[in-house]
Amino acid sequence: MAITSTLTTSFKKELLTATHNFATNGNAFKLALFTSSATMGATTTAYSTSQEVSGTNYTAGGAALTKVAPTSGGTTGFTDFADLTFGTATVTARGCLIYNDTNSDKSVATIDFGGDKTSTAGDFTIVFPAAAASTAIIRIA
Repeated sequence: MAITSTLTTSFKKELLTATHNFATNGNAFKLALFTSSATMGATTTAYSTSQEVSGTNYTAGGAALTKVAPTSGGTTGFTDFADLTFGTATVTARGCLIYNDTNSDKSVATIDFGGDKTSTAGDFTIVFPAAAASTAIIRIA
């Protein structure tokens, strides 16, 4: 099994049909954590509970993301999210899925952590890169 870090193919297509709205008052997005047994990548189309982590202070479906308003820099459009913390959690995760909670749980991106990450009754924090043209989690160049 493997998780690949990528924007999903369905997400790319759905951008062309205005399925995802990242504006501050747009769609709600969530992040769910997955085990090393999960298979996710470009072909992932929607959130599923299959191989999702379970543990103390983690709820199936993950948690809501706080959006950073879309903007641009040079010839790149981008958006990002504020860091997300699952407080006092006991979980082990290999990766995550960002998905559109407003629109049928459609996938946006899969992210591989590069190995299992564990917290034991502590904060499990997803740190997003800076919201900039060369670093934001979602970029269109």
